Amino acid sequence: MIEGLRNIFVFDQNNPLIFTRFFFWGFFAIVLALYSILYKHKSLRNLYLFLVSLFFYYKTGGLFFFILLFSTLTDYGIGHAIYRSTNTLKKKLWVALSIALNLGVLAFFKYDYFFTETINTVFNTNLEVVTHAAKWSNALFGTSFDLGKILPPIGISFFTFQTISYSLDVYRGLVKPVKSIADFGFYVSFFPQLVAGPIVRAADFIPQLYKSYKLTHYEFGYGVYLILKGLTKKMLIGDYLAINLIDRVFANPASYSGFENLSALFGYSVQVYCDFSGYTDIAIGVAMLLGFYLPKNFNSPYKAKNVGDFWKRWHISLSSWLKDYLYIPMGGNRGASTFTYISLGVVLVFVVLLTGKLLFIPIFVFFIGLIWILTRFFPGIKLTVSTNINLMMTMLLGGLWHGSSWMFVIWGGLNGLGLVVYKFWKRVSPYEHSNHWLINTWRIALTFTFITFTRIWFRGESMQGTYELLSQVTGNFGWEAVPEMLTGYWKVLSLLVFGLVIHWLPDKVKCTYRDWFINRPLYQKVFIASAIIFVIYQSISAELTPFIYFQF
Repeated sequence: MIEGLRNIFVFDQNNPLIFTRFFFWGFFAIVLALYSILYKHKSLRNLYLFLVSLFFYYKTGGLFFFILLFSTLTDYGIGHAIYRSTNTLKKKLWVALSIALNLGVLAFFKYDYFFTETINTVFNTNLEVVTHAAKWSNALFGTSFDLGKILPPIGISFFTFQTISYSLDVYRGLVKPVKSIADFGFYVSFFPQLVAGPIVRAADFIPQLYKSYKLTHYEFGYGVYLILKGLTKKMLIGDYLAINLIDRVFANPASYSGFENLSALFGYSVQVYCDFSGYTDIAIGVAMLLGFYLPKNFNSPYKAKNVGDFWKRWHISLSSWLKDYLYIPMGGNRGASTFTYISLGVVLVFVVLLTGKLLFIPIFVFFIGLIWILTRFFPGIKLTVSTNINLMMTMLLGGLWHGSSWMFVIWGGLNGLGLVVYKFWKRVSPYEHSNHWLINTWRIALTFTFITFTRIWFRGESMQGTYELLSQVTGNFGWEAVPEMLTGYWKVLSLLVFGLVIHWLPDKVKCTYRDWFINRPLYQKVFIASAIIFVIYQSISAELTPFIYFQF
């Protein structure tokens, strides 16, 4: 019994508390049971959910929950300091401190190896990465972390962006600082969206802390529907594709034909959507049952007719965050600003560190000088050039947000290039405003193919692996063996096509079966949910696969 209690309350790195484990739903049932007693008392309710969220993060990320506490305490104090400051300079300095602290923590955990290896390469040193937190965890809790490897805390990119947005929103006057540390901690750590989003804005979520709990029959049904939808996407489609095709091919592209590589690539587009949107569906559904509303994070992104439309539909909370807190402060479509050149400098530093070659510094200086000359002597193109630079910097920094490697830089750069090319193309395209079904089909297919192509660098395990995949697709497609492969992979390919067909169904059809479920009597909902869960867990053929965006 003592050992059982220890397993419940002690972090186990091999069994994190995630949505796809039965243990999570037992945890959530207990949370709801106590919540039903406390929900009428707002301050007590918020404190309770804050403590529950800390426990959730501890069971998911171990001692890293101290990093979460650090971000919570510092930004709570900084928010009040910004609000109390009597002049603009002091406010800006406090905001700068918030950004520096949050990005500093983020950089330490996400780019530690990157900086250490680069310093060793450039200066011929022998610095080593040592994580003392892992040493303490191993000693106190019997974990087996590698002391020479610093793993980023789960969800650090999400909660640091959330705390940065809080400081900026207080500075902009969009929200007043939260009076209670428990209320602020609840905002930062709300467990449904804590580790993989959606990123919640302070101005949108904090007012909900002080509203009375309300859950209508429709909202209850909708929340349960989203949870079932998310589990189905993740476990029935995404995980099956990953285990039976995608992971095998990407691990060794040269061992598979071009057809298999291409199938795995398009399969990954379906997997990453099912995985990530499935997580946010569950998060939104769980939050809704607790009486809180999280922002929509996906809007049928593979229905996008161009790259710009895709990024308005995919990971909406991050795309809008980058737009409001990065692209617009750079100048957006109004032209370049000081922040534009700061961003150029950041990208330059990363490029130099990635290559280990100082030669890129004069190349970048020449490039920036050329842009300055062109905009100086050709003022007609100044706005166009600076706007597109802002766009490229946003996408490159968005790529680096995902990780410190050339793979993410190339992925971000290709998406930025796609956005820039589309901006020019739509000015001359004779089909830009056409609604003919054939033209729309072509535009959707082209956009989906381009986005899938860029994911070679997002998913690829190494630069060599991406070259092997591309060479197999272009030089060793294996047309003669396609019929045999269709027979051998029929289950996987059928599920891939099924996922896309469901995705491309008209919204009216999706709303019809969603509302049908919501309007069922409770006993029918229980029966349908039980049947779906039974089918999902019967389909599991291996160890549960973690959500892809946990690594970010």
